[in-house]
Amino acid sequence: MSSTFDRRQLMLGTAAAAVGTHFDLTQAFAQGTNVLRIAMTAADVPLPNGQTDQGAEGLRFIGFTLFEPLIAWDLSSADKASGLMPALATSWSTDKANTSVWTFKLRDGVKFHDGSTFDASAVVWNFEKILNKDAPQFDPRQAGQGRGRIPSIKSYRAIDPMTVEITTNIPDALLPYGLTFIVMSSPKRWEDLGKSWDKFLSQPSGTGPFKLDKYVPRERAELVRNDAYWNKARMAKSDRVVLLPMPEATSRTAALLAGQVDWIESPAPDSVPQIKSRGFKVVTNVYPHNWTWHFSRVEGSPWNDIRVRKAANLAIDRDGMVQLLGGLMVPAKGMVPPNSPWFGKPTFDVKYDPKAAVALLAEAGFSKSKPIEVKAIISPAGSGQMQPMAMNEAIQQMLGDVGIKVSFEVMEWNALVASWRAGAKDPTSRGAHSTNSSYFSQDPFTCLIRHLDSSLVAPKGTNWGYYADAEMDKLFAGILNTFEVEAQLPVIQKAHEKFVNEALFLFVAHDVNPRAMSSKVQGFVQAQNWYQDIAPVSVGS
Repeated sequence: MSSTFDRRQLMLGTAAAAVGTHFDLTQAFAQGTNVLRIAMTAADVPLPNGQTDQGAEGLRFIGFTLFEPLIAWDLSSADKASGLMPALATSWSTDKANTSVWTFKLRDGVKFHDGSTFDASAVVWNFEKILNKDAPQFDPRQAGQGRGRIPSIKSYRAIDPMTVEITTNIPDALLPYGLTFIVMSSPKRWEDLGKSWDKFLSQPSGTGPFKLDKYVPRERAELVRNDAYWNKARMAKSDRVVLLPMPEATSRTAALLAGQVDWIESPAPDSVPQIKSRGFKVVTNVYPHNWTWHFSRVEGSPWNDIRVRKAANLAIDRDGMVQLLGGLMVPAKGMVPPNSPWFGKPTFDVKYDPKAAVALLAEAGFSKSKPIEVKAIISPAGSGQMQPMAMNEAIQQMLGDVGIKVSFEVMEWNALVASWRAGAKDPTSRGAHSTNSSYFSQDPFTCLIRHLDSSLVAPKGTNWGYYADAEMDKLFAGILNTFEVEAQLPVIQKAHEKFVNEALFLFVAHDVNPRAMSSKVQGFVQAQNWYQDIAPVSVGS
């Protein structure tokens, strides 16, 4: 490894962070048979309101267990990339004469946990809760989580009790992907609780395979099997699931080794040999993930100079970072790996070349003795964030070695996500020039479009850096207007080539989604996806 950092930095960083664990574990573990106990990376329990918080981890453990979307990801296979499948909608199609009009046929016989009927009026009600500020059920928290996933939706209406029509403001071939994020909460339960989303948190009602039994913020959530679940092939195998927020990797690892939990997300890399030697399983799989720095392109940002952006990408020793993370990382050369059909043929090679980085910075007027200064928002933990403190400290050192001086604004994960949604110009971003948030790349919208479409700056979307480029917008429009997959592919490739050739992000890593679990955990399939299905999982004796 040619760079000067080493794996001891990771050990020291996570050990110091572990001191911050503050809740009493003895109060957090349910007793009994077939209880699955999971330690999450989140610092708090995801909100059980529907459009939950805490990023993908919130959707993984609360959003898609208590609630369900119209269209879901097929999480049944570890051997192939996940595709879409019917969930609360059985079919969807566009009008051939007008591709902006979509028709969704709903699943008959579905009940919310409170016994009320899921139908077209409930779907419209749920769109109103996140898209219509004048609706009585509008919830700013849920709107913040869901609105940016479906920016093209213009209107929606019930055609009949089991049919919904959605109209987009532009043709949007990627709408089904966006709808995987939008889950259905019970209108009746909200009404019965005095039209209060705060009260709904402790008594939520969705259609999923689990129901909420206990919700203690910052301590735990306990889910129990929904015996009346509509999908008999996906009935929950665990009697109870206990979700525990545990942001420090060493704390999660210690809890697993002590038998206090059965499953942990993102184990401390240096602990993997010990975990395996003690008879626990460490499960990994390739999945659509990229770990980047998202650059601000507002006036005055250092990243407006392509030479600085390229220099930063050439300064990162990604192979050294693989060693830092105990092999739990794949070096990034773009938003997707080179073996992805979307990668294309970019001319800029994202690699470790510090001499070239120094030369580019010198051309831009900077050096190690006269550095350019950048500020980055980072978090100590969070969904998909891997080992962010150790990784960012390594990046800080590498960039400093070529003449880019980095300072950090450290935020709790939810605060980071809030500032990311608010945009680089918002005071919550505190003048930062970069933000470090893991992004998934499961579809072209979430991988490419939402980050750089000039029409999706805050509050309409998550173009955090206010990037605007007419050529890129034209490519994005081409993707959205092309409903045939084969014809869409070359347009996606051209967009991704532009991402790489212009070094529009600091491309660092692709995660391998590690989790460790007891040998007693049965039925888990690690899908090639950010989300995982815990319904088939149980704990044996």
